[in-house]
Amino acid sequence: MAIGNSVHDEIREQQKKAFATMSPKEKLSYFWDYYKIHTLVIICAVIFVFSFVRQMQENKPYAFYAVLINALNGLDSNDTNVIWENEFLEYAGIDSETYRVCFDTSITQSSTGGSQYEMANRQKMAAMMHAGDIHVIIADTETFEDYAHVETFYDLTQIFTEEELAPYADLLYYTDAAAFDEDTGTSLEEMEAAQRAFYTKVIDHSDPSAMKKPIPVGIRIPASENKLADAGFYRYLQEGEYSFQGYPSETVLGIPLSSEDPSLALQFLSFLDIL
Repeated sequence: MAIGNSVHDEIREQQKKAFATMSPKEKLSYFWDYYKIHTLVIICAVIFVFSFVRQMQENKPYAFYAVLINALNGLDSNDTNVIWENEFLEYAGIDSETYRVCFDTSITQSSTGGSQYEMANRQKMAAMMHAGDIHVIIADTETFEDYAHVETFYDLTQIFTEEELAPYADLLYYTDAAAFDEDTGTSLEEMEAAQRAFYTKVIDHSDPSAMKKPIPVGIRIPASENKLADAGFYRYLQEGEYSFQGYPSETVLGIPLSSEDPSLALQFLSFLDIL
């Protein structure tokens, strides 16, 4: 042993000499034999840190969550959703390090709502609205009126000023509050009859003068020349000539009563470029 060297130093020197004479395959085998525990610990630590960071990112609260019911653009809409989410984060000045945005196009519902999938969708919507997680709901007029009929949406005149609503004056969607108190009966037959009568009414939801107690609860989104139309969402309403209560079906946006920051909806309308 060289003078001044410890046993540990001497062993390490011998290992270096032996390592220098090894082939690449022998070096790899030697490294794995002596350092596999260290390597596995490092790999596990990296995986843990990556998973932790990713979980933190995914668990960021929503600054804005929009549900597009029955959007059906006939394409895989995931790419559009991700693009919109990133664009709206920047457009609305939302801190992406702290919050996230979601455009949920996975929800489908019908007036019958008989399938387990639709029932699960309704339960999901109810839970999220109860928690105040949904900031905007967009739907076809039939589905939108179903929600409006059970007093889901804000009266827009109660949360926005005349100046804020002025640009959308010709696009306001009204529901008749007089219908909220109509007796639907207690038996299944009476309720089904009341529902049939409701759907066969002829109502122009753009004309408040045709209603007893009109409330502006939504904004109708034109069928062309905006981001929603360009993405193909709700195009089937025009192509299939769908109608509801005697008028062509439209796409309508409303703000749930549980939403604590309705102002984001105006930014979203501006983002959609519907004017």
